[in-house]
Amino acid sequence: MSARRTAPAQLGFDALLSNADQVNANRQAARKSADLPGTMDEALPFYRSLIDRHHAAMLAGDAEAVLGLHREAHRLAEKLNGYEPGIIADDDAPGCVLDRETRSPDGTVPLWGQSGKFGITVGGMRVLIRIDGLFGIGSCAFVWPGFEAFVVDPDKPFLSETGYRCFIGLTAKLQPGYTPDSFVAEVIAEHVRREMKGRLLAIKPQYQKRDREKARS
Repeated sequence: MSARRTAPAQLGFDALLSNADQVNANRQAARKSADLPGTMDEALPFYRSLIDRHHAAMLAGDAEAVLGLHREAHRLAEKLNGYEPGIIADDDAPGCVLDRETRSPDGTVPLWGQSGKFGITVGGMRVLIRIDGLFGIGSCAFVWPGFEAFVVDPDKPFLSETGYRCFIGLTAKLQPGYTPDSFVAEVIAEHVRREMKGRLLAIKPQYQKRDREKARS
């Protein structure tokens, strides 16, 4: 009688192959990131210089360079994370640390690539903006960062009845000369013109107290 064959899965061959694939992927990632810093102390000044380069590329309207710098930032965070997933999984994840340590001071318009919080006025409407840095949603696919808009004066008309509006996945062609504040002002003004037909909305009473507190925070 011939010996019964054992399925590969019973010997754990599938797990072994999967682990081997991951090891190979990590080695390839390490080779691509060999020129990047490997510790947070070294990474922070490097990341600040990367933001400077990214800011210049945005002002120049160089979309190819911008996306390349987005990918470089993510490779840096992946290397700091040991090539494991979760570069922005929690406050201590490398992407979150890099973002937090380079964030612009509140009330100051950030460089392109910095996250930050600042105020603008569009057509007499005051808006508090929180803009994403290089680790924002979709940052490897889109040149323009996402941002959130919060009402400052809850007793006045706004973009939404809740006092909040999020803008992500903006696909407009990159144009030179825009700064983060002029960019978000243009996006909001265009949203009011096109989507809202020029008509702002009153904030619902249940959101007004919350929005006053959020505007002060």
